[in-house]
Amino acid sequence: MRMQKSLCLFLIMYIPILLNAQTKKDESLLLGCGLGDNGGKDSDGRQWNPDNKYLSGGNSITSKASFQDPSLLSEIPYMSARVFTSESTYKFPILPNKRYWLRLHFYPSVYNNLNPSDSYFSVTANGVALLNNFSSSITCQALSQAYLDREYSLAPLNSNVLNLTFKPSDKHNGAFAFINGIQLIQMPDLLLDSPSLVGYDDQTMDAKNLHFQTMFRLNVGGQFISPVQDSGLSRTWYDDTPYLYGASTGITNQAAKDVKIDYQTMPQYIAPHDVYSTSRSMGNNKDVNMGYNLTWMFQVDPNSMYLTRLHFCDYFYSKVNEIVFNVFVNNQTAQTGADVIGWTGSKGVPTYKDYVIYVQDQAGDDQLWLALHPSPDSKPEYYDAILNGVEIFKLNDTDLSGPNPQPSDMMIEHDNQEKTFQNKKNGHNKSFVIGGAAGGAAGFAIVAAICVAVHHRKKRAPGSYTNTTSSWLPLYGNSHTTGTKSTGSGKSTMGSGANLAMAQGLCRYFSLQEMKQATKNFDESNVIGVGGFGKVYKGVIDNGVKVAIKRSNPQSEQGVNEFQTEIEMLSKLRHKHLVSLIGFCEEDEEMCLVYDYMAHGTMREHLYKGNKPIDTLSWKQRLEICIGAARGLHYLHTGAKYTIIHRDVKTTNILLDENFVAKVSDFGLSKTGPNMNQGHVSTVVKGSFGYLDPEYFRRQQLTEKSDVYSFGVVLFEALCSRPALNPSLQKEQVSLADWALLNKRKGKLEDIIDPNLKGKINPESLNKFADTAEKCLSDHGLDRPSMNDLLWNLEFALNLQENPDGSTHKNTSHLNESEFEEVNLSHNNEMAAHYKNLSLGSEHDLSHHDSTENSAAIFSQIVNPKGR
Repeated sequence: MRMQKSLCLFLIMYIPILLNAQTKKDESLLLGCGLGDNGGKDSDGRQWNPDNKYLSGGNSITSKASFQDPSLLSEIPYMSARVFTSESTYKFPILPNKRYWLRLHFYPSVYNNLNPSDSYFSVTANGVALLNNFSSSITCQALSQAYLDREYSLAPLNSNVLNLTFKPSDKHNGAFAFINGIQLIQMPDLLLDSPSLVGYDDQTMDAKNLHFQTMFRLNVGGQFISPVQDSGLSRTWYDDTPYLYGASTGITNQAAKDVKIDYQTMPQYIAPHDVYSTSRSMGNNKDVNMGYNLTWMFQVDPNSMYLTRLHFCDYFYSKVNEIVFNVFVNNQTAQTGADVIGWTGSKGVPTYKDYVIYVQDQAGDDQLWLALHPSPDSKPEYYDAILNGVEIFKLNDTDLSGPNPQPSDMMIEHDNQEKTFQNKKNGHNKSFVIGGAAGGAAGFAIVAAICVAVHHRKKRAPGSYTNTTSSWLPLYGNSHTTGTKSTGSGKSTMGSGANLAMAQGLCRYFSLQEMKQATKNFDESNVIGVGGFGKVYKGVIDNGVKVAIKRSNPQSEQGVNEFQTEIEMLSKLRHKHLVSLIGFCEEDEEMCLVYDYMAHGTMREHLYKGNKPIDTLSWKQRLEICIGAARGLHYLHTGAKYTIIHRDVKTTNILLDENFVAKVSDFGLSKTGPNMNQGHVSTVVKGSFGYLDPEYFRRQQLTEKSDVYSFGVVLFEALCSRPALNPSLQKEQVSLADWALLNKRKGKLEDIIDPNLKGKINPESLNKFADTAEKCLSDHGLDRPSMNDLLWNLEFALNLQENPDGSTHKNTSHLNESEFEEVNLSHNNEMAAHYKNLSLGSEHDLSHHDSTENSAAIFSQIVNPKGR
């Protein structure tokens, strides 16, 4: 009896201990390496805990980063680090039969006076090589990223402990290892079926015991999905636009509100609802669709096995054989007769398919191509294809490591130039010439690494291959090949040292014959605009794709420089609210740039003095256009490693597509910067009179707030429907900025607004809008809002217009104004997080001659005798 009581007492005391131990193994770990005892929260509100209690052996110190890059939206976990000077190991309790996500976060910076370029190290997880001779500094430099995240899916390790070991390289003097953040999350088994082997009919592969590295995870046709918006696994999903290949990129779609995404028996953690409710398809033109493949291109490590997971959900069609298509991976047939409804049996039901392919180690084999094409053999009702999401994983049982990518020669040259400039600046050389040259060098170097003229995007020639490694953060393909494109006479119009580079898959080369065919030999009836660069023609390429083709004027002094700037910047840019460059032509002293065709022309045309009858825009439409343009500018200012200052914001450089979606264009004057400590770029004043920042004019110091000032003029232009400058008016009314501010301060703003808007604007919306525009026009840049704050104010003005009673249709009715701001800022920050690593880009002028343009030209001649 006494023994039974003792046994009961033992069980009562010991069972909770067992349960507690089990809980510790099951729980997720978010460790901020080097954080204090209380840890801290990131920008998503997630709690990160200190890492010290999991360390076992080795020499390590904690340190704070010396500098916070603007792309870091949260200090945690990136601004603190654990630095290892000898082999050290973390020990984490795990369950031996479970898979785990392991995410490692790196921000190369100066820690404890250690040079980040000396950081070479390896990382292993229970003997599985994750990184080998890894340099986050070189990798970030080559990929133009400020920080790196590496994500691994570890198969069951048959151990109760995960040993994560960091070892400084013994091949480099003074080498050290470091880590900023570690996430360890128990995950369900995502491999519910055996994936198909591409190239081997009816064969599958058992990958359940293999370890994965996440290379890419995309919400195809949709928006960025943050970890807190994922379906329970804290994954990050990026949009697919940067990876699209070719001029024909299909169309994006979204499920109607009355369509329910029904997972049925498929686990919801496979992918979140937002992935399956958006998609990209080819469109409804059979002749066009049969002439191209809907294609994505990804940079990968060669000599490796990859699993490509494609997510599908047809929420539009509901019958078998309505849409049937083929799937190709690396030019091999992965799936014939793909019929989403045939697979799922019903509309709005998601599914996925897995395909495994081996990427060989030969010249040019550092890419993985994914392509969809209608299946003519199936004779479907509609010749189309659809995709909702894609994930690409590297597979191996012992070694997931890859080589460090090599920065291009142009990138290295840029860094050397920047170091030279910094040394001269530190030596108190304050010459404007050096300052301007450094700014130009920064812009050129970013660009110069972008594009190699490869006719029709042919595969790289043998011998040009350079090892690269992919980040699962969003990146365009990185090609380090260089080449030239000569004219028929063998003489390039670009001049020595300015040969265009075109990263494979980012920018297309067109022949002069293609340009002539697209524009009917540059027929004047196809002219849709004229700018300083030359005429702009409407054209048709690829059996029906409408484009805008800007042809240089041989007499234009702007020609070559702006031609270079446009390509160098735009070729890596993909954003919903920035006009995309499709390609270029340089042949026989002809230079052409090919852009997306914007069906509704410029914003200005719809406000006043258009070349066609004015379509009066409602106040809501004007707000939406201003919001779209602000989003584009916000990305330029905050979404890349280098701030992009547009320098020519005006209503003729805001273009409207067929749905009146605004896209910012004309980047011929754009500058990269500031990437120096003083927060500005010293440069010769250029821009359009009437929009020009007075502080920039006085001090010749360009900042992103110069764009904010110009945008303030655009806002009043949208409200008043009159030019920024009108010399025919009375003196006090010539400048719209001065006239609007005068009336605003007198309380008479409603007297000068567009008569078509009077009585149609909610007073609160008007006040919020006018206050925002007024702040933009402050004399001093420090008094002006950031584009982020400006964007929120415009969205709030739209909310006030749509819901004058304070309600909202976007599930924010319970929020007060400050909370509403927080929600919007959070969304903007998430988008910035997505685009932080994308390179730079933009477009040039699709404007018409008028008094404002003439005034701008005159002013440009005063500032710079050689023209704009």
